[in-house]
Amino acid sequence: MTFQWTAVAAFLYGEIGVILVLCLPFISPLRWQKIFMIPLWSKMAVFWNKMFLTIIVLLIILFLDAVREVRKYSAVHVNEKAVNINTNAFDHIQMKLFRSQRNLYLSGFSLFLWLVLRRTVTLLTQLAKGMASHAALETQVNDATEAAKKYMAENERLQEALNEKGSGRKDSAEASDEKLKKEVEHLKAELQKTSNALHKANIEVTSVKKQSEGLKKEYDQLMKEYERLQDSLNDAEDKKDL
Repeated sequence: MTFQWTAVAAFLYGEIGVILVLCLPFISPLRWQKIFMIPLWSKMAVFWNKMFLTIIVLLIILFLDAVREVRKYSAVHVNEKAVNINTNAFDHIQMKLFRSQRNLYLSGFSLFLWLVLRRTVTLLTQLAKGMASHAALETQVNDATEAAKKYMAENERLQEALNEKGSGRKDSAEASDEKLKKEVEHLKAELQKTSNALHKANIEVTSVKKQSEGLKKEYDQLMKEYERLQDSLNDAEDKKDL
């Protein structure tokens, strides 16, 4: 293989290794997000889009060149076979055709897996953000629930205190009752506000759960597509060995 196709093959094997590491089940998306937030990756992110587009353009050029070579030697292969030239020339053409087909597979799979790698990283980042938002909302819901229980207990205590007031000292009792009523109304208002916040948090949690499920389905679909392509690459390498 020439230098350029050796580089493409090494790039393809590197892509396969990176995707396999990203798909390891015991590494959570939150941990991947922490890895992506390392200062080194943050500096590289500035050039990421330019590098991505540059590699896409190079792989497309190599893929089109491989397609051209395959068509060229396929046509020559048919013509030479028809005129029945000597065996050495026919074998040489067949070897050229095999190499061009190999280069076509290398460049095609490299191009596709580069797109898959970009999409996988994007999905992992979105899933990590969704999980972090879900955890924050759960904490907010728990805090709101605790506050609501606290206000309800305080309300019950005030109501018991109102019921225990006797009929004696009516003037002072009425003043005390009025004060207690104001406190009860204030607590009810706070309880209503907390209940509204709890309802809103529940709605946001449901929305985040739906988004997380959608991302998980898309991630599973992407994994199935990658496994299918991996099988196709293995079949192509088997044919090459034959």
